[in-house]
Amino acid sequence: MEKKEGASADAHPVFRARLTPGQRIADKMTTFCGSWTFILVVSVMIVIWIAVNILMLINRWDPYPFILLNLVLSCLAAIEAPIILMSQYREMQRDRIHAKYDYEINKKAEREIRAVHNKIEDLKKSIERIEKKL
Repeated sequence: MEKKEGASADAHPVFRARLTPGQRIADKMTTFCGSWTFILVVSVMIVIWIAVNILMLINRWDPYPFILLNLVLSCLAAIEAPIILMSQYREMQRDRIHAKYDYEINKKAEREIRAVHNKIEDLKKSIERIEKKL
């Protein structure tokens, strides 16, 4: 049975911890807001907003230069930015833990390689002594 890459890191409490509702929402929102779907949906909504406001002869709720649209987009950006930053910060924490585990594994591998190297050197010396006796 093969272990998945990073399986030992996933056993760390940070990866097993239950996410708060806010953290789950932040992750989902970051995933959606960083997608082409989001860009296309917002672009279509902006085009519809502008078209409706230009084509309506009466009751234009946001006539040109679309100040309300600018307010809505500014509020959207102001709300999205900290949520995305929260999600990125948690991702950075996970990356830091992965890097720490990688470092520990590399140090252990280095120690093991040195031990093997020392054993090989001991074997070479033993062989040389035996050859000298013969």
